[in-house]
Amino acid sequence: MSQFTHLPRAAKGPVECAYEGAELLHNSYFNKGSAFPNNERQEFKLHGLLPPNVQTLDEQVARAYQQYSSRPNNLAKNTFMAGLKMQNEVLYYKLTQTHLKEMFSVIYTPTEGDAIQNYSRIFRRPEGCFLNINDRDRIEESLSQFDDRAEDVDYIVVTDGEEILGIGDQGAEVKSQNKRLLDDELYLGLRRPRVRGKEYDSFVDKFVETARKRFPRAYIHFEDFGLHNARRLLDKYRSHMPCFNDDIQGTGCVTLAAIIAALHVSKIDITEIRVVLFGSGSAGTGIADQVTGAIATETPKTKEEAAKQIWCIDKPGLLLKSHGDKLTPAQIPFARDDAEWPDKGQLDLLSVVRKVKPHILIGTSTKPKAFTEEVVKEMAKHVDHPIIFPLSNPTRLHEAQPKDINDWTEGRALIATGSPFPPVEYNGVKYEIAECNNSTCFPGIGLGAVLSRARLLSDKMLVAAVKALAAQSPALKDPNQPLLPDVIHVREISLHIAKAVIKCAVQEGLVQEEGIPTGDSDLEEWIRVQMWEPEYRPLVRRKR
Repeated sequence: MSQFTHLPRAAKGPVECAYEGAELLHNSYFNKGSAFPNNERQEFKLHGLLPPNVQTLDEQVARAYQQYSSRPNNLAKNTFMAGLKMQNEVLYYKLTQTHLKEMFSVIYTPTEGDAIQNYSRIFRRPEGCFLNINDRDRIEESLSQFDDRAEDVDYIVVTDGEEILGIGDQGAEVKSQNKRLLDDELYLGLRRPRVRGKEYDSFVDKFVETARKRFPRAYIHFEDFGLHNARRLLDKYRSHMPCFNDDIQGTGCVTLAAIIAALHVSKIDITEIRVVLFGSGSAGTGIADQVTGAIATETPKTKEEAAKQIWCIDKPGLLLKSHGDKLTPAQIPFARDDAEWPDKGQLDLLSVVRKVKPHILIGTSTKPKAFTEEVVKEMAKHVDHPIIFPLSNPTRLHEAQPKDINDWTEGRALIATGSPFPPVEYNGVKYEIAECNNSTCFPGIGLGAVLSRARLLSDKMLVAAVKALAAQSPALKDPNQPLLPDVIHVREISLHIAKAVIKCAVQEGLVQEEGIPTGDSDLEEWIRVQMWEPEYRPLVRRKR
């Protein structure tokens, strides 16, 4: 027994349930299927609705894994898992946890990208809340369907579906620019061009206002918003509510953690680094922001001075101040003075690498094979350990294959990718490839913010999260190990990140939760007790 089992969010003990009979079996949160014990079958009128043998959760996992394994391809396996989640959430997460290494690329990138592209075709049952931009006045009515116990809503993930996993605009109820979707007779979204401008902003404002009113303690996670909206919406809301943009802050944090580990291996000080970013959308500028913030934190330099250590490339080539209105607000701080580049015909990646001689090359461009042999070898001429991160997802959009990078640098490169890749080898030395995946970062950040009831998610809290993640790098002990910990350890990683985030929030006076322990061991226990586990908990009746 823990000293913190009395906490409202302690993940042990009985759970109140207001359902019975078939209605209970159709509720994925409470359903236990064949694992309902006899006393609950009696209490909740389940006799006659289930086979008589009472099974354990482990037995259910074994059966579900056999069913999963029988599916012919990864998309079919993804669809099976989605269906399982709609039936029984505990079983879904227990199965995932048991086989996480094998299943991660199926339930997440890259297969999830295929599932999203085929969403209208594999659709079975709706999940979550769909907000229609033509029904702005119904936002409150739509969200009200989820506030039976509003105090239990801790975390809201919201997307407008415009820029997903490197596959772009996938539409929904803020409409789409994707002609393939608009011409598809099975498409489930609105068949009109995507809304922009004041109507869009008013719709988002209404959502945020209503969500904050109905779920006042919830943390809002923005996901997959388009380039022109992601940064400005984050800047608009983050100063007065706890919110987070995964494509900007999540990508920036996990990449910076990998950079910190790589700098440790290569023995380069962060104050000296030169970084080339190929692809300057939400992810690229988010990384640039995190890097400049880290440099400014570790040195007397301002963020403006730190930004001069980063060269950003996008569709027009190297971003220059003369690009003017073509620059997004997020790109402007990283645009270079034109005087640095008198030859406007040399703004391409190879020319920039040749002139800058970067320590770090990061790709978020979704341009496959953009990191050519010539580019990589040019970089490797000037640094002992080129730090090269082709991060674009899904796998087919990676800027280079890890094996090629390793061969072209004669095994000297330090590599992280956006999707899982097998180890590479050069001259008999095996090198593990780190997966620079946001999933090792954003759960712990959100957990820390939720448990502490942070009023805001500050820059310092994000830096604390980065340092906590970097400290878990296997490469700190062995340079041939990956720069980031494996996703199979995500629960322990999240614990350490949440602890760092909470401690920082306490120091900044941003917490609203009372009774947060001050000692490290007590704080860890306090967090762990409130981390949900995929286990069946006893059900007790609750009146409706």
